[in-house]
Amino acid sequence: MRKYAVIVAGGTGKRMGGTIPKQFMIVKDRPVLYYTLRAFLDAYEDIYLILVLPVDHTNMGQEIIDAYFDKDKIRITAGGDTRFQSVKNGLSLIDEESIIFVHDGVRCLITPSLIKRCYASALETGSAIPVIPSKDSVRVLIEDGNEAMDRNKVMLVQTPQTFHSKILLPAYQIDYKDRFTDEASVVEAFGLKVSLVEGEITNIKITTPVDLLVATELLGRN
Repeated sequence: MRKYAVIVAGGTGKRMGGTIPKQFMIVKDRPVLYYTLRAFLDAYEDIYLILVLPVDHTNMGQEIIDAYFDKDKIRITAGGDTRFQSVKNGLSLIDEESIIFVHDGVRCLITPSLIKRCYASALETGSAIPVIPSKDSVRVLIEDGNEAMDRNKVMLVQTPQTFHSKILLPAYQIDYKDRFTDEASVVEAFGLKVSLVEGEITNIKITTPVDLLVATELLGRN
């Protein structure tokens, strides 16, 4: 089965507060994106990557590819105003039956073992959404205040969210809704259920300076 990974790195990283988007920040002498791309290429020799970047930073992405990777394995496309549109732009480059991973470009601690676990589930059930249990107490806002939830029933969602192309490509032809925060929510709106797989606690998304410090420490142990 063909394999594609749509690496979504279309954000500008305003919450990080830096002068460049967080996906291009340097960790252990290499850009954050390097580690993300490397993990997928290490997982499967026959995988092809589609890198979705801010339109003003595609040249920076190409420089990373030229410096570290086989350029025939990675294509670049511009992101959109929303995650939904960015993913849709990436998916538009796929026109064959395949298993498709959609991954946050700034989850640079992703491991080949998690990638393979998601692939196996998507091959069997059509989908794979990596999750980890909530360690914290959880409260939900309601109309007249808030109330506690059973944290044992709460799962924190990660990427790569992985699907058979026969599911994901048609799902992304529906109209955008504000509630679409990830690929699973789009597929569910399309009328299909999704399968959960065990994620990894270290598979963090770099959003704030603290996240960058944690990633730097963890990458330094490898």
